Amino acid sequence: MAAAPIAVVTGASSGIGAATARQLAAAGYRVVLTARRKDRIEALAAEINDAGHQATAYALDVTDRAAVDTFATAFRQIAVLVNNAGGALGADPVATGDPADWREMYEVNVIGVLNLTQALLPALIASGDGTVVVLSSTAGHATYEGGAGYVAAKNGARVIAETLRLEIVGQPVRVIEIAPGMVKTEEFATTRFRGDTEKAAKVYAGVAEPLSADDVADTVTWAVTRPPHVNIDLLVVRPRAQASNHKIHRDLQ
Repeated sequence: MAAAPIAVVTGASSGIGAATARQLAAAGYRVVLTARRKDRIEALAAEINDAGHQATAYALDVTDRAAVDTFATAFRQIAVLVNNAGGALGADPVATGDPADWREMYEVNVIGVLNLTQALLPALIASGDGTVVVLSSTAGHATYEGGAGYVAAKNGARVIAETLRLEIVGQPVRVIEIAPGMVKTEEFATTRFRGDTEKAAKVYAGVAEPLSADDVADTVTWAVTRPPHVNIDLLVVRPRAQASNHKIHRDLQ
């Protein structure tokens, strides 16, 4: 019996990453869960294994290149890399934004994607049928007030996907970009506003059904499981209530 293909998911400790790991495992992949919070990915790996699927937890900071390179030595072949680790910090205007926040967002959203993709690309090519997924954001395609730092970072992630696809054409590796709009997870907005749950709640105020982590994971899994010759270059997914980054229907009655 052939071994299950390996799918590496970064930022798998919560939200979209955790949901994607569950769905890829159910689709027949052996998922390797990476994140900084070891306890959470170990618990998720146990949950997935108890469900009869295959999962391994590996504590990893995607911004630590030495650690990423060590991680990469564990694999000869990898079928899928899901670059999900990322996040936003603050919503200040350009005039007063904290450069430290910008730097941290750039490190995880851009350098983290670069680190994992560079380190695992040989194993993806060796598989004969590899897939790189970059979770960007609609923020990477259209800016908005108070979002410049995050928008800049997600633009960087988007450009990595676009450029890599050009550079490795002819190799047996697809490059997929998934750009979610408004997604309500347990941590994204709360982290952005540094634990201020009132500010975080306002992001989703009046929106009956923002996307869930499972909704986005479903699009990732669908794109990854298309026939090998089919490349979903870019998939933008928003809730029905969101027509653009600026146009959102809210029922505030």
